[in-house]
Amino acid sequence: ICSKKVILLWSCWDHTIVHNSFVFTGCSDTEKEELYGTDGEEVFHSDFIGKKGLLTLPDFADFVNSTSYDGFYEQSVGSLEVCRNYLDIQIKAYSGSDEKTEPPHTSIYSKYDVMVGVENDLICHMTGFFPPPVIISWTKNSVNVTEFMNSQYRPNHDGTFNIFSHLKITPEEGDIYSCTVGHKAILGQPQTKTWVDSSSRFDVALPGVGPSVFCGVGLTLGLLGVATGTFFLVKGNNCY
Repeated sequence: ICSKKVILLWSCWDHTIVHNSFVFTGCSDTEKEELYGTDGEEVFHSDFIGKKGLLTLPDFADFVNSTSYDGFYEQSVGSLEVCRNYLDIQIKAYSGSDEKTEPPHTSIYSKYDVMVGVENDLICHMTGFFPPPVIISWTKNSVNVTEFMNSQYRPNHDGTFNIFSHLKITPEEGDIYSCTVGHKAILGQPQTKTWVDSSSRFDVALPGVGPSVFCGVGLTLGLLGVATGTFFLVKGNNCY
């Protein structure tokens, strides 16, 4: 993996604050992604289906100027073209080489307290895996369902990744939902987590998804790099 990290120093009154910013670009035969973040929190990502860029911090994070990311979606389209152009070359170059893989750790839980007949969200969280992608599927009472949405891949501090999958449900008594996850580190042995009712939710320590509050924001983009295998990654690294 070729990588670069940006260390930002900002003065706020009489204090100096250090922030770590990163950019992550990924592509494969079927997937594409680019996101930007600061201090481990996602700030912006490109929606290639909607053909637009999206700020992903909550409304109260008004210290982020939305115009700071003008043109970033168009730039990400170009980045993905570069990634795709080198994909076949890199696959051939690293064919047969050993790549370290890490399997996902999966949990399933409801967004709100569960009430029969009341709409809710089921969330399947996968973390600690490398490299992307993971293959996600859902069932309701052993029947496949397709009306779910996946988040962006988000980098963890240890170089692995995490992702959320969301399924809207209106639970009825006796309903059984399951989330099944496949990954190259567990070929032939996909992980399945099952949700029956509120008493069966799996506990898991989740990463923070809120903003890190700071006095100033800035972002310097590093050079894009490529990773081994069928998925290219560009993520943060130390730069002093």
